[in-house]
Amino acid sequence: MKSLQPARQLIFVVRHQEHMRDLSELIDRKEPAWPLVQGWIKDASVPVEVLPTDPAAGDAALYATQVTTRSPMGAIAHNAAGIFIDNGWLRVLGAGKHTRFQRSLPEWNEGRSNRFYLVADDAVGGFFAINGGSLGEDPGNVYFYAPDSLRWEPCGFGFSQFLVWAMSEKLHEFYDPLRWEDWAAEVKQLSGDQVIGIYPFLWAKGAPIKDRHRGLVPVAEQYALQLALQQQLDGH
Repeated sequence: MKSLQPARQLIFVVRHQEHMRDLSELIDRKEPAWPLVQGWIKDASVPVEVLPTDPAAGDAALYATQVTTRSPMGAIAHNAAGIFIDNGWLRVLGAGKHTRFQRSLPEWNEGRSNRFYLVADDAVGGFFAINGGSLGEDPGNVYFYAPDSLRWEPCGFGFSQFLVWAMSEKLHEFYDPLRWEDWAAEVKQLSGDQVIGIYPFLWAKGAPIKDRHRGLVPVAEQYALQLALQQQLDGH
């Protein structure tokens, strides 16, 4: 595998420089990572769907994120509205502006990220982010905000490894406790801007998930709700 720029440089240094690099500096024509991502998709052991985006949206997302296309993150932001993995259970953020996935990577992080960078989320309110220093002692690694604990949990790998992992059978193992029979049929009804809200909440004791109330909720609403509940549980 060719060398990739570390995520900590991609997001948490470059993005806060006074000088915003223009597109000519961000588009890497010698070693673009998009073919690498396409190779991972081709070898995936779970269903993967790339949602197309128009060039203007890709350019805007890349410029706002300030990540080069030599990185998988920049390549996705520039070439795809997003990526749906395992029938849309997992959504990797890109340029957005698609009928099924409006959110873009930079827009979704505005006002939400704090020394971390949200890069993907799932159908039941789990969120993946790159640690910028606030989540642990491993900047650049991916963390998972678990809806059944309302805590950030380390994944032990960076963004590139996250993509490979997400497209493997390991995704099924990881999510088995949060799934129910016929989950795929419900998830296919979602857009990338919605989640399945579950009550009683996943972190609360109660009946099996299949017996709990489930309904479609805007992902922004779910994210805000979980953070508010976490603060209440922590006594803040």
